[in-house]
Amino acid sequence: MNDPIDLNEFHWLLAIVQNIDVGVVVLDRDYCVQVWNTFMENRSGVQPKDAQNQNFLNLFPEVDRQWFSRKVESVVTLGTPAFTIWEQRPYLVRFKNYQPITGQEEFMYQNTTLLPLRSTDGKINHICLVIYDVTDVATNRHQLQAANAQLQQLSRTDRLTGLYNRGHWEESLKVAYARHQRYGNATSLVMLDIDHFKRVNDTYGHPAGDKVIEEVARLIHEHVRETDVAGRYGGEEFGVVLSDTDKAGGRVFAERLRKAVEGLEVLYNGQSIRFTISLGVADLSQPSINHADLIAWADHALFVSKKAGRNRVTVYE
Repeated sequence: MNDPIDLNEFHWLLAIVQNIDVGVVVLDRDYCVQVWNTFMENRSGVQPKDAQNQNFLNLFPEVDRQWFSRKVESVVTLGTPAFTIWEQRPYLVRFKNYQPITGQEEFMYQNTTLLPLRSTDGKINHICLVIYDVTDVATNRHQLQAANAQLQQLSRTDRLTGLYNRGHWEESLKVAYARHQRYGNATSLVMLDIDHFKRVNDTYGHPAGDKVIEEVARLIHEHVRETDVAGRYGGEEFGVVLSDTDKAGGRVFAERLRKAVEGLEVLYNGQSIRFTISLGVADLSQPSINHADLIAWADHALFVSKKAGRNRVTVYE
């Protein structure tokens, strides 16, 4: 073990190190603590006398030993500092976060610097570890990312139903179509429409009509898989893209949904509202030019269901 650093002649420098609002730890080549400032004492709960000459890795067992040793040896070999930012590694040592503004974070996010300390003979016998509390920066970044994600979600979601809006839904259909063209996987589309929806609005009012639309969307949510893409195509019409599903599977899905809606009772302002849906199913088993062909086929099948008396499923052949 190397001799401890003598700072007796540099009391002013020691005062700065002790009171600066960053963690400062000086280690010898065996990773034993030689300097331990007030920041480290307050955050770790370990007093300087208890940290002195203790192995840093034993004081903080959560530190990745292999990673830390590799970093230190690189600093000693090259004689240049090494830096780590919180995006790469959220923290080196796990300190609780006590900042009142950023108190929602469970731990302190940290940037760290490892500095080579040269002796008068030019040898590097000690390393200075500096720990910066960047929790406020990390918190602001997380909040900004969450806000952006929420805005993105809002931009692609229909506000009334929570399903994808037409723009995002159709873009997803284009992706599914391109995947089918490249890999040949089965893809089907179900288009559905609420029967006599104008009658619902005229009889019970538009707020009741919105409630009916919401309930249909809820049932669609319950019936689709994570790989399916459901959207509100417009008004009372919806579309569901079924991945890895041919028209036979699409018929099964559509029939289950039709029966679920047929058995649904919507209560609004003390009134019971019952209604049905008509559905059209198509897949990409026949030649097509683009995704619009699939929409046209499913829409045509839906039209046939309407003409045939509603509350039924028609598959485009």
